[in-house]
Amino acid sequence: MQRHTKTRFLSVIAASSLSMGALAAAGLASQGVAWSACAGTAIDQATLTLPLATLAINGPNANLASLTGQGIDVAVIDTGVNAVPGLASTGKVVDAVDLSFDAGSPTVRYRDVHGHGTNMAGIIAGDGTGGAATVGVAPKARIINVKVGSGDGSVDASQVISALDWVVQNRTANGRNIRVVNLSYDTDAVTDYRTDPLSYAVENAWRAGIVVVVSGGNDGRTVRSLGNPARNPFVIAVGASSWDILKPTIYKVPIWSSTGDGVRNPDLVAPGEQIASLRVPGSYLDTTYPAARVYDPATCTLLFRGSGTSQSAAVTSGAAALLLQQRPLLTPDQVKYILMSTALSVGKAADQQGKGMIQLGAALSAPTPKTTQTFEASTGTGSLELSRGTFHVGTSATDILKGEYQAYLGAFSAPAWATASKLRTAWTNQTFDSTGRLATGSWSGSSWSGSSWSGSSWSGSSWSGSSWSGSSWSGSSWSGSSWSGSSWSGSSWSGSSWSGNGWG
Repeated sequence: MQRHTKTRFLSVIAASSLSMGALAAAGLASQGVAWSACAGTAIDQATLTLPLATLAINGPNANLASLTGQGIDVAVIDTGVNAVPGLASTGKVVDAVDLSFDAGSPTVRYRDVHGHGTNMAGIIAGDGTGGAATVGVAPKARIINVKVGSGDGSVDASQVISALDWVVQNRTANGRNIRVVNLSYDTDAVTDYRTDPLSYAVENAWRAGIVVVVSGGNDGRTVRSLGNPARNPFVIAVGASSWDILKPTIYKVPIWSSTGDGVRNPDLVAPGEQIASLRVPGSYLDTTYPAARVYDPATCTLLFRGSGTSQSAAVTSGAAALLLQQRPLLTPDQVKYILMSTALSVGKAADQQGKGMIQLGAALSAPTPKTTQTFEASTGTGSLELSRGTFHVGTSATDILKGEYQAYLGAFSAPAWATASKLRTAWTNQTFDSTGRLATGSWSGSSWSGSSWSGSSWSGSSWSGSSWSGSSWSGSSWSGSSWSGSSWSGSSWSGSSWSGNGWG
């Protein structure tokens, strides 16, 4: 869905309750002739620049100057990340592993040919090397690039599962400190979280001490369910909020942000509408949605504007990095509790907003809770095919990847994989052949081969699964209810499983 641009003049912004200093830092203060000196469409007051997105979640009187995400690594499991302006400082982006269908080509291995992953990484941890409008929520956090999506966005659930296994087993290797995973991804599966392999993979990362942030989906208020793996009750499922700079104390939940079923709802909401983040020139998104190209009038830096719970998850991942810098010993359960318990209600039902809008100032001032989540654990022994929902990769009916088979040609045994994943041995001694494809080593008991599935189309039929229920929080002053639910689907990453709602 494309959003309509508001037609207010920039001079009106100065009349808002925000200081001109804050607006200048956000790249929105009056720039005189600079507005006509750049080609294309300038960011306007309908746009949330990255600094404004941070400002929106800070809350009143927040003083975050000392917190930058320094020392925290955020694994971005996505379409790759490029060191474009805004992510160009030395060591900012660390290429980790490429499990995408692009891995066989050295020219695009690790690189974001699609444009989604770089856009998310900029929101999380843009470093300002492209100007003030490229400063993300946690500007000194490091991005660990875990590529699973190809240039056209194609990705199979098995690649995401494998990526999560890599993150768990390599979270502290080679000087890494992976404390957060951003997963702006979903399938429309309606499986029981207690057996679903993809759900188990995110839960396994959570139990390994990693805060897993998952986008809530963009199916609006008619489907009334979250998707896979956001339905897992342990992870942080994020819905979207919008913010009007002229009404800075008012937040809304866009109609396209997925609604829960009243039991398993979004945990919270974060800015996700009309956010201008980093652009990859010539990428799939850049060429498909030219109207989404905007520029910072202060520097003429080209940005890319989009809406979706992908963006909301990225904002939340940055917030989690700041909280973990402040208190490195926090567990994922404690991070989740703090963010939820200090959130600001935006006046919507819990199935739309969860606990409400992130308020970083309040979160950073909150005491450290003694709390754990006591939902029933997943086993991961269910069907990989059901984890996919209706999303399949392949070029035709004859080469669709389906059934209990993983990408890179290997039979998938969920019980064998789940055992290895729990023991943190699922990712073992992988190597690449001369073309960059996984050639040796094992994962879930099956060997990787040198060839891969190809294609960009998605196909499949609908199916239904069973609901699930969990238990509540314990050890703290509040309790949450158990939840049951089905799924949501996104409309990004090649139109299917990357949770970006619209570009423009």
